[in-house]
Amino acid sequence: MDTSLRPAVAADIDWLVELRAVVLRDDLTRLGVFDEVRVRSRMRDAWQPEWSRVVVVDGADVGSVTTRLDGDTRWIEHLYLAPELQGQGIGSAVLRTVLDEPHAGPTRLNVLQGSAARRLYERLGFVSDEEDDVDVFMTLRAGEV
Repeated sequence: MDTSLRPAVAADIDWLVELRAVVLRDDLTRLGVFDEVRVRSRMRDAWQPEWSRVVVVDGADVGSVTTRLDGDTRWIEHLYLAPELQGQGIGSAVLRTVLDEPHAGPTRLNVLQGSAARRLYERLGFVSDEEDDVDVFMTLRAGEV
């Protein structure tokens, strides 16, 4: 599989919010917080195409990743991959690409409680530093990649 990242454009938002809804539906339902409108509006309201990239596999747009700076912290957000492509190493490759980009401070992300994605983040060196009933916030300190 040929995997690459391309810059996101504003027109990507419509299919990306639908992808987000599909990817998060099972976990959000299990946690008792799935809402058809909110799952889409949260991404639509916060998404910035200039911070985002689209995951392309064999020429097809299949996912997204956003990196946002907040002070010296790099946040990885909106990492979604079409369900039929999950578990094939694509998410790992995308994360390694992002983590290989120069950044001197910590890198953070959050994952839903009980999500299978947490194992991926832990394999790459992220550790849990705060949790609530829905989210687990994880950090990878600079120099730990």
